[in-house]
Amino acid sequence: MNPQRVLAQTKLEKVLKDTRKSFIYVGIFSFFINILMLVPSLYMLQVYDRVMTSQSISTLVLLTLIIAVLFVTMGVLEIIRSRILVRIGNKMDIELNDHIFDVIFRQARLAPGSTTSAPISDLVKIRQYMTGNGVFAFFDSPWFPIYLFVMYLFSPWFAVFTVFAAVVIFTITIINEKTTKKGLELANKMNNHSMQYVNKNLQNAEVIHAMGMNNRIKSKWLEKHYDFLSTQSATSDQAGKWANMSKTLRQFFQSLTYGIGAYLAINGEISGGVIIAGAVLMGRALAPLDLLTNSWKGFADAKGAYKRLNDLLAQIPEIPETMQLPAPKGEIKVENIIVAPPGSKTPTLRGINMLIPQGSTVGIVGPSASGKSTFARAVLGVWPLIGGKVRLDGADIHQWDSEDLGKYVGYLPQDIELFEGTISENIARFSELDAEAVVEAAKIAGVHEMILKLPNGYDTKVGFGGTTLSGGQRQRVGLARALYKKPPIIVLDEPNSNLDDAGEKALLQAILTMKANGSTIILITHRPNILSAVDNLAVFAQGTLTMYGKRDEVLAKLNENAKAQQQQANPQQQNAQVVKMTKPGE
Repeated sequence: MNPQRVLAQTKLEKVLKDTRKSFIYVGIFSFFINILMLVPSLYMLQVYDRVMTSQSISTLVLLTLIIAVLFVTMGVLEIIRSRILVRIGNKMDIELNDHIFDVIFRQARLAPGSTTSAPISDLVKIRQYMTGNGVFAFFDSPWFPIYLFVMYLFSPWFAVFTVFAAVVIFTITIINEKTTKKGLELANKMNNHSMQYVNKNLQNAEVIHAMGMNNRIKSKWLEKHYDFLSTQSATSDQAGKWANMSKTLRQFFQSLTYGIGAYLAINGEISGGVIIAGAVLMGRALAPLDLLTNSWKGFADAKGAYKRLNDLLAQIPEIPETMQLPAPKGEIKVENIIVAPPGSKTPTLRGINMLIPQGSTVGIVGPSASGKSTFARAVLGVWPLIGGKVRLDGADIHQWDSEDLGKYVGYLPQDIELFEGTISENIARFSELDAEAVVEAAKIAGVHEMILKLPNGYDTKVGFGGTTLSGGQRQRVGLARALYKKPPIIVLDEPNSNLDDAGEKALLQAILTMKANGSTIILITHRPNILSAVDNLAVFAQGTLTMYGKRDEVLAKLNENAKAQQQQANPQQQNAQVVKMTKPGE
């Protein structure tokens, strides 16, 4: 085995490899099942050629008892084989579901806008096919030579005709695969795009309703959906045509066996019992091929799902386990980082160097699109770096396990997202609920009294996005979530964008409280009135760090630059009033 191939294996391939022994057992059971499938033909042969000629009731009873025992045995083996395949499917689901969940969330982070829950559906498709009847065709078809050999013992003409019938049905199966493969792939792709379009627009339902865009959005979706229906219908019609042709031909060939048998019996080459036995055996020999044709659409769907899922897992491989590092203290060092949004090759941050001492509070200011939020995502390890390093307590941020590091990080993004559950669950980040820590975080964020006034207090349910709360309430609950259990690292991106004066005062007090607690705080804002809480100030412009230093020094420099620019723009108005960006509180 090629070592490089082993390293390149996806988790899906590994799981299938681990179930190889179970598939061997299925193959062994299939062997005995297919041997026992000869019993009906042999029973009929004995009844017609032995019982009917001897008129022996005792022989008939004995043969019937034997056949009953063999049929029970075959039924038990069928049940066991089916259960093994069900267990294989369940094992695959259990082994892969959590990994696939992680992968689609990583893909959503690394390639926003291109991710759906389709990989989970693909896993379900694979499991459902493996536990259905279609898969039995692949285990029963290889035993076709057994039936062919017995047919040859009955008569070489039976064997020749069976081979001819098998070739015809197998040819139909190949034609079915070739003519429907591209159509099925296209239909699946179109359906995924259609559902992705709906999912994206559901997130903007309020805007769509407010501006009367529902019918236009629906019209675009219907256009995509009807294209999918048209493609799927054409492909299904094609598949149905070949499947029905295969079924009809199998019944026709089985009927012709009686005619061939009758001709041979008339010429004295075989007995009357062999006619019946041969026809039954012929039908059994062709049944797996017929099942293969009829279940080809399910197989093609499962095959496509496997390819899509395996490609995704190959594209986003497992994250290797790393040694757990000590709890971070909070020193952040940014070393010449270059950052571009996922999927883009144009950097939005270039050559950023910065040292944020443990326990300090840094304000990040600058015009829109200057790279402030990008900097936050880079510091948190959310977006990958094109170049440079972000170090936390000296270690590369990507050396940390995200789940482990997340316990020590508080993050409040611009777009506040609350999740389906109670307010207390949201604040506790859906971890084991620590009521005391939840209330403490809410009090620090100044939102405790507001929560108590809600219908069910901390047990108030919120939907996706916190739809039962206002924008300011969501932002303040999100702040409490960021402050849960007093993390040593806190990143607040425009935390006062939806707050009124009372909310801003509570925010300022929360920052001061966490600062006194020793947390390292990065505060991104365009409002200068909460900058009184920061120690250092960083100024971003066009993706570069233009100034970084003590707050008062940077503010003074900004005012000097503003005054100089105003004087340069209006040289005739030297005495005009200059609006200065002063320290809050002055």
